[in-house]
Amino acid sequence: MARVEADPDRAEVQAAGGVVCRRGGDGRVEVAVVHRPKYDDWSLPKGKLHAGESFEAGALREVEEEIGVRCALGRELRPVGYTDPKGRWKVVRYWVMEPLEELGFEPNDEIDDVRWLAHDEAAALLTHAHDAALISDAVGA
Repeated sequence: MARVEADPDRAEVQAAGGVVCRRGGDGRVEVAVVHRPKYDDWSLPKGKLHAGESFEAGALREVEEEIGVRCALGRELRPVGYTDPKGRWKVVRYWVMEPLEELGFEPNDEIDDVRWLAHDEAAALLTHAHDAALISDAVGA
């Protein structure tokens, strides 16, 4: 799935998420990545908007639900558009996010693993190239 610039307001499926970045013990930037057992892939935390929900609120909610971290929004990254597994045009808006409070991660049917990795390791683990490009944009690599 290639990265495609898209108008989020015209997408059949609207979603939002984050590139959540923190400083590791060695001072390097770490990024949160999630494993989705349904697709057996590694991705960035994201999800579909609820009815009437703004992209910003959806991004913060999805990140908190998926990785158990309450965050602050940073700058917005370019949206990513692609055809989802059901054949619908989906656009995801992403923000760089800073963790404010770690609430704890509980594995579940949607997300069974979260890893905090150095940005280059995170980019290499991600299944989709457009997710790796978002990390590069977020950390300036």
